[in-house]
Amino acid sequence: MIENDGTFSFEEKQLKKDEVNKRYAERSDRIHTIHQLLKAYCLYEKDDEYVVTDDGKVMIVDEFTGRLLPGRRYSEGLHQAIEAKEGVKVERDTQTLATITLQNYFRMYKKLAGMTGTAETEAPEFFDIYKLDVVVAPTNKPMIRQDFDDQVYKTKREKYNAVIKEIEEMRKINRPVLVGTTSVEVSETISRMLKRLGIPHNVLNAKQHQREAEIVAHAGLPGAVTIATNMAGRGTDIKLGPGVADAGGLHIIGTERHESRRIDRQLRGRAGRQGDPGSSRFYISLEDDLMRLFGSERISRVMERLGMEEGESIQHPMISRSVERAQRKVEENNFGIRKRLLEYDNVMNQQREVIYSRRRHALLGERLRDDVFDMVRDSAAQVAAQYFPEGDIEGLQNEVRNRFLADLKLEPERFQSLGEQGVADAIVAAAEEFYRRKEEKIGPELMATLEKMAMLQVIDSKWRDHLREMDDLKEGIHLRGYGQKDPLVEYKTEAFKMFMELMELIADEALNVVFKFFPERVDQLPAQRGRRPPRREDMVMTHESALGAGFDANRQAVPSDGGRQPEQPGRPAQKLQPVRVGEKIGRNDPCPCGSGKKYKNCHGA
Repeated sequence: MIENDGTFSFEEKQLKKDEVNKRYAERSDRIHTIHQLLKAYCLYEKDDEYVVTDDGKVMIVDEFTGRLLPGRRYSEGLHQAIEAKEGVKVERDTQTLATITLQNYFRMYKKLAGMTGTAETEAPEFFDIYKLDVVVAPTNKPMIRQDFDDQVYKTKREKYNAVIKEIEEMRKINRPVLVGTTSVEVSETISRMLKRLGIPHNVLNAKQHQREAEIVAHAGLPGAVTIATNMAGRGTDIKLGPGVADAGGLHIIGTERHESRRIDRQLRGRAGRQGDPGSSRFYISLEDDLMRLFGSERISRVMERLGMEEGESIQHPMISRSVERAQRKVEENNFGIRKRLLEYDNVMNQQREVIYSRRRHALLGERLRDDVFDMVRDSAAQVAAQYFPEGDIEGLQNEVRNRFLADLKLEPERFQSLGEQGVADAIVAAAEEFYRRKEEKIGPELMATLEKMAMLQVIDSKWRDHLREMDDLKEGIHLRGYGQKDPLVEYKTEAFKMFMELMELIADEALNVVFKFFPERVDQLPAQRGRRPPRREDMVMTHESALGAGFDANRQAVPSDGGRQPEQPGRPAQKLQPVRVGEKIGRNDPCPCGSGKKYKNCHGA
């Protein structure tokens, strides 16, 4: 509408566009913030997905192990939304510096193997992702643990009452009990019920993880009651106290079926180890998340037909098999999600390997000069392709001065006879000559260090920006599905374009620093993890100021006098200017030249 409105001048149209773009960015941020707040309030429960520590920190809880994950934060502002929800200090947002999925991390190893007591249920995934077969090793001693069928109740209240009753019966015969819960909240609920009855017990969850060893050491004593999330004694044998084996061993009570059969098996596996006696039973209600998703209506109708009263339960192998089928469906769905995530990360993994290879190459300092001149050749080819077809010799010479601070002397007749490739070769020769003179001026060692620092600084800076843009791309790419397009294919296409832009930006910025930065000492070089490398528009070391750094117009080194610039015929003495850092222009911001294009597609290209 703005573009077609004839009442506005070009400058007014540009101002209107800038205003619209600014308003769009602000509203997009607000929508994203509201979206994250809705997720924090509706999908993330305290003492389930996360806990709030005594010092006011929101800590993520691993859903499989029940342990805290220090140093881990939800991305894209979700962690800040949860902090706002809980009324604690909202920490500043973090930026991803490196990212990789666990699958691709494991696949970096030349040889891969592992051992776990619960791999059998995940055998298809191990083979599909890692091409590993699962082999079941026989137990050291025969397993004599009794695994009872699940007890199904209508409500959670009835289920918890039945759990308490079972605990009381086990205490009467001096059997230790380990009560497994799926969340911190449920473990604290059971604890409160036991306290009201005066039953001594220990609670082990993410809030008391420091006491894990002590609690697990006493979990097998006669009459001991231990309430624990999935973290309890993983990988350890609970030692049975005196007389416990004769009484029947450790009894396991599961207060809910987990989405994964592996976690349920890990809980059951706390009892009956090394030939010890033991038993296990799971208590389920139709209000549990898993049952609400799969099959609770059918079981509810069966319970109504049987005329079951409050507190009565159903116990049948068919029910246990039905629950396992539900778990299998959830596992298949979760595997599909993980596999899809891996397909997206495979795109990033290819880019990651290229960038990390380049960075390692720069870090070791091997043949960096060859890399620099590979970039020079690519840049020269771009310049030649841009100016040769139009025969714009002056524009070509100005661009070469701007990029490489080099003089390109070409007569019109020679310009036409060389051809596009010949012009590109002439640009490379001029850049090499300037490069050689600069190396003589600052010294080979300092030049090599400048090459290394330039490559490391630029790669780190641009890769960080690229990761943020890739996160933004992944966030919204699923919307392409509404246009009957495969989001994964679209993601691969867009990611490839963005990566090619990234490689061009890295080359452009690295050449900028190498050709235009004139340090006199090593400590004047840009710090590897300090400020960003100067952009082209920030570089004051132009063709003219290069003269002040010790070069005359014919690229002859001019001896300096005590660090002062020598006077040159026809021009006043000139001081070496400092690098000025201007306001950063985002790649997706409107170009300040007024073209109406994004900066990355105009002067930032």
